[in-house]
Amino acid sequence: MVSDGNEILEILSSEIKGRFGVFRIKSPDIFEKCRRFNLADKARELGLYPYFLEFEKNEGPIAYINGEKKIMLGSNNYLGLTHHPRVKEEVISAVKEYGTSATGSRFLNGTLKLHLELEEELAEFVKKEKALVFSTGYQTNIGILSALLGPNDYIICDSKCHASIIDAIQLGLAKKVNFRHNDVSSLEEVLKSIESDKGKLIVVDGVYSMDGDIAPLPEIYEVAQKYQARIFVDDAHGLGVLGYGGRGTANSFDMDDRVDLIMGTFSKSFASIGGFVAGDRYVVDFIQHFGRSIIFSAALPPPALAAVRASLHLMKENPQMAEELRKKGEKYRNELKSIGLDTGNSQTPIVPIILRDEVMTILFWKRLFDEGVYTNCVIPPAVPQGQSLLRTSVMLTHEDSQLEFAVEKIHKVAKELGVV
Repeated sequence: MVSDGNEILEILSSEIKGRFGVFRIKSPDIFEKCRRFNLADKARELGLYPYFLEFEKNEGPIAYINGEKKIMLGSNNYLGLTHHPRVKEEVISAVKEYGTSATGSRFLNGTLKLHLELEEELAEFVKKEKALVFSTGYQTNIGILSALLGPNDYIICDSKCHASIIDAIQLGLAKKVNFRHNDVSSLEEVLKSIESDKGKLIVVDGVYSMDGDIAPLPEIYEVAQKYQARIFVDDAHGLGVLGYGGRGTANSFDMDDRVDLIMGTFSKSFASIGGFVAGDRYVVDFIQHFGRSIIFSAALPPPALAAVRASLHLMKENPQMAEELRKKGEKYRNELKSIGLDTGNSQTPIVPIILRDEVMTILFWKRLFDEGVYTNCVIPPAVPQGQSLLRTSVMLTHEDSQLEFAVEKIHKVAKELGVV
């Protein structure tokens, strides 16, 4: 471990700046770039590596790493249902009845009664005709977009859309055009430039996972109507958080029937893993028969399905949970703002601490970690250059005392590092 602070900063800064240079190495050995990549090892040596840490126990608001207790501000477990007794009981019952796996793809022998029941309930929840369940959220976006988009189509993406959307586009034949983040005038400029006889799909996140801001769906809808474009909302971080009882971003704007496709994941509010798409029956049926990631992947297993259904039932029976979460997030966000921290345009329980400089972000993460607060350290390419941040998020199950402790430590570290 290097002890001199300036030396640590110099080493870390140098390694970060040069990390993408490995992709330009010329060598007949494809593994040469792997051998020369040493940023992770350097960060580990310096005690500043913020990724792939081993969690010995994660109880929701509290996690244990290296035997030490941490306030968890880095989780997507927004409603805290991963440890709810009813969710765990339903999972155990599903294993006893159905076993541990579907042992096949949905297309062939992997569709269970549980899949179909969940799809009906999800469609009703987001007020659509039909829903289709995938094995992961990432695969959901891959399946939707690769199935729908052909050489005559354009996909018009918000510049901060999730990486799974970008990867899905690369599998398809459509042309991709970005518009500036949450900028409807930029969206209209793009749509105006596309030939009128081309297919057009506008793709946005409902809630942006790093910034915690919300897509302006009413304004997007008006422009989409003008240019005969369809709207697809990736609502991975909106479901369980926005709308009545957590029904999502479209519902929060009373636009359930104006958004064409809604995508959601189960690894956030639904306490499991997987994803789904919901929309008009004929559209979802088309995706079901042409989405490569559902045809060529094993189906979501019974325990995961049971956890989702139990979470969904709890959300429907307790619609106040989403509102309580939003209030808790608003209080926490306002406290960070009062300290003088930059939280961007966050409107949700996802609250970034925007630090911009990569080295400062890593140091801030490490100091908070040592003080007993776990956050997510986010640097390029996960965010644009100059926009490094600590991603923090509030859960319904956070106690006031836990959030007060976290804010106190954040304030302390911000002052020590000269951020405020």
